[in-house]
Amino acid sequence: MEYAQLTPGRRFAPLHSLLYYSQRIVTRPALRRLVIRALSGAVRGRQGSGQDLYGNSALEMGALADLSASGYAPLGNLLSAAQCDEIRAHLQDKRLIDRDRVREAFTVTQVPAGVRVADYHLRDVVDCPHILALANSPPLLGLAARYMDCKPTISALGLRWSFPVEGHRSALQAFHRDSEDWRYLKVLVYLTDVDVDAGPHVYLSGSHLTRAPMRLRFYSDTEISSAYGSEKLLTALGSRGFCFAVDTAGIHKGTAPARHPRLMLQIQYSLLPSYAYRYSPEVYQGPLVLDPYVNRLIVKPRG
Repeated sequence: MEYAQLTPGRRFAPLHSLLYYSQRIVTRPALRRLVIRALSGAVRGRQGSGQDLYGNSALEMGALADLSASGYAPLGNLLSAAQCDEIRAHLQDKRLIDRDRVREAFTVTQVPAGVRVADYHLRDVVDCPHILALANSPPLLGLAARYMDCKPTISALGLRWSFPVEGHRSALQAFHRDSEDWRYLKVLVYLTDVDVDAGPHVYLSGSHLTRAPMRLRFYSDTEISSAYGSEKLLTALGSRGFCFAVDTAGIHKGTAPARHPRLMLQIQYSLLPSYAYRYSPEVYQGPLVLDPYVNRLIVKPRG
């Protein structure tokens, strides 16, 4: 996903900046809840309640309870090992973009030295098998609809490699909070096996309910452990295909891989578009019948 220019400059997007920072400056949880209630009501008025997306599975309801209470909900292996292998095979010759934007695009078989984090282009994500089907599956759309209390929007969809590199970590690999929208959740899917040496996601339980600072910053491991205790940290480990939902308004990090690279899918569901991004939907030519509202920022119909 391409980021919008939120500060004055050549490609400054003033409306994006206004809408993005309007939700950043409201830090009191009680006031944010009031705004969220009003916005979700407005979406329901225009797009319906989203109840048509609801399921009644124990997975969906249990995940909603976990997500609301702790900010983290394990969902199990929603992709099979074979499906993960098909995804990786499809991506084998696709170009990766260095997150730091300092190297030319490359494939996963030719990763330059020093690359820590790299992403695939949205075009290749949309064309990849199983990705859109999972993002639009009843358990995930139902969970998102219940969490937003209205029909959700898929506001980000990405595939990212993290590679073992000695030295300083990427900013994404230090504890931080996200600020994507008034209300949102991310479903993260491991497409490679992830143990403690392969960069697992770590989440501070309950931190999504605490007040975030207006100016977001990074936190050291020592700072988090000293302030909250290591027992509050939830580490997501799992074989390829393992999925979990997180509210990344809470404090979290993707650990820097120590020995094994990690490929991860990120699906973001939100109340509104995330105005930190400049959207350019890709044409979808597959067989799935996709809800046009839910998918409008990611794909557009043929013709």
